[in-house]
Amino acid sequence: MLIKVKPTTPGRRHQVIIDRSDLHKGEPEKSLLIPGHKKRQGRGFKGRITVRHRGGGVKKRLRRIDWKRSKKDMVGLVQRIEYDPMRSANIALVFYKDGEKKYILAPSNLKIGDEIIAGEKVDPRPGNAMSLKNIPVGMPIHNIEMRAGKGAQLVRGAGVHAMIQSKDGSYVTVQLPSREQRLIHEDCIATIGQIGNSDWKNRKIGKAGRKRLMGIRPTVRGVAQHPGSHPHGGGEGRSGIGLKYPKSPWGKNVAPGKKTRKVRKSTKWLVRDRRTK
Repeated sequence: MLIKVKPTTPGRRHQVIIDRSDLHKGEPEKSLLIPGHKKRQGRGFKGRITVRHRGGGVKKRLRRIDWKRSKKDMVGLVQRIEYDPMRSANIALVFYKDGEKKYILAPSNLKIGDEIIAGEKVDPRPGNAMSLKNIPVGMPIHNIEMRAGKGAQLVRGAGVHAMIQSKDGSYVTVQLPSREQRLIHEDCIATIGQIGNSDWKNRKIGKAGRKRLMGIRPTVRGVAQHPGSHPHGGGEGRSGIGLKYPKSPWGKNVAPGKKTRKVRKSTKWLVRDRRTK
């Protein structure tokens, strides 16, 4: 649920936040935190900035998510639903009968006290995981593997889901949230249901200071920079870029629609490209 913030300051006048009153308010499960996780401030292993506009922000602790749903044929009890600062979706802490604890992505309609299970012949209910070959056609799914046993890589954001379109031989046609249709092997595991926290896309940051707390630094226009920092910089007053075509910060021509994406090496797994109208 979304909450419209009272306009106590100009920055908060248009702010819309997500109601997290029903989420766990304590500390995360300590045994499932990944130690040694550090922010890189947008820098690579050489210490140079490789991704611009990143830095600062509040400290975040990385949770270990069970992407493989490794506890097969063992019933787990949902202990609580938690906020995860590293992703848009909420996560659920699951207690298993052998005493082990795991974090999973929390699907919508999953509640505290629900029982979930991962296996081959299980009931297709939200939170349960099974191979694609056992999931009925037309069933919404998320947390999908691209290679069997590697762990989920597809459909992991808040409020999204994929749909099984058809089955042919050893492969299943899955329509992703981007409308792309892809062939995935039937032994890959997926979780039933749609990911929760669907209001995440409708939130409004409201002010620049909140962006800084998120670790996002300002984006400065090229024409406002020094000529040594950007090809568009320099000039007296509010002058233009001074070029026939605009350029990137590294001097590449970008205006006429130059293709910057690499040609995919293999498209045999694509049934319908996401850029197809």
